[in-house]
Amino acid sequence: MMTPMLLEWFLFSSLAAAECTRGFLVGLTDKYVAAQARGSSDEVVRLTAPNVTYTENEAPKDIADGILTESIQIDHHRSIHDTVNCATFTEIIAANQPHPYVIGTRVLLDGENKISLMESIVTDAGDWAFNATGYLYWNSLENWDPIPEDEQDSRAVIQAAGDAYFERFKDDTVKVPFGIPCSRLEGGVSTAPLNITGDSCTLAGMPSTLVVTNRRYVVDEVMGAVDIYLGFPGLDRSQGQAPMPDSHLFRVESGKIRYIHTVSSCVTAGCGMNGTFIPLSRRRRGRSSSP
Repeated sequence: MMTPMLLEWFLFSSLAAAECTRGFLVGLTDKYVAAQARGSSDEVVRLTAPNVTYTENEAPKDIADGILTESIQIDHHRSIHDTVNCATFTEIIAANQPHPYVIGTRVLLDGENKISLMESIVTDAGDWAFNATGYLYWNSLENWDPIPEDEQDSRAVIQAAGDAYFERFKDDTVKVPFGIPCSRLEGGVSTAPLNITGDSCTLAGMPSTLVVTNRRYVVDEVMGAVDIYLGFPGLDRSQGQAPMPDSHLFRVESGKIRYIHTVSSCVTAGCGMNGTFIPLSRRRRGRSSSP
């Protein structure tokens, strides 16, 4: 039988071993990006819990049969790290290869620092406003430097800014804290040209009856960022109001939204908004997969 002192030491040691530090999370996202570049899921699989859940565009899948098995020429990647929720989000842009992609991946770890949940939104031609070249270009003009410690917003302020954006979709009286300047980058199309030095994020004319639920958060005070995973209703017109897999990454500075990046997957090419062609499956088009 353990003595009280030995038990206390054991519990402390277990907690210390599972401490979710920023350095650990940075190492994790580095391994993920390297694995995607190689097209090998082995390193990521070794980091998973036995009961890991993996999805692509919210469809359950085996990691060993997913996008990680495809070697991708990565032109840009950005990760944010949440030491409170022990979670990460990574944005990957692959524009200069035969099959361009923009990918957003959220990872959640368990108490043993093993990946318990990994959900990727994998977008390519036919997804919402998809243009990897445009995504890469507009992203290159933005400043995502770490925010000095004495200027960092609290987690609550950062998350509230992102939540206000979605609350606006069901109530047009909600005031969203858009900064000056502010721009949205959706699939590869930027609002920046509409007002280079001002606010091009304001949702004038947007719906006011959409309820956006199932929000999942990754918050990073150092980067002034929150990524919100959700199901966006009505995004694919061919699916009615069914929620579509969506990620919104917000950069927040002094409580104001500076940049918004979206990665949104559709079921049919063109999100049901273009009737000039026969809709194609959006489940990894170009690779064999079950319907």
